[in-house]
Amino acid sequence: MASYDDVLRYLSRLDYPAGKADVVREAERAGAPPDVLRALRALPPVRYANGNEVARSAKIEAAPEIGAAQRAAQAREPHTRVAQHLRGR
Repeated sequence: MASYDDVLRYLSRLDYPAGKADVVREAERAGAPPDVLRALRALPPVRYANGNEVARSAKIEAAPEIGAAQRAAQAREPHTRVAQHLRGR
């Protein structure tokens, strides 16, 4: 599966703003692997301001190095990073 960094790597030379067709064309030119191209071809047909916007819009896993078990454990943990004024409500 394509990662956030993979998407950014293959779009590093793209001039923004860019449309979906420009994004896909640049990734093909840069030699992106099939999983990256698949994710980019599934993008909504809008103009993107920068590579981060493209990567966020692509159907990719933000942190593929984290396994399903670890994600489940994180979801079960209480959220301790809540602002003090919101605690206890």
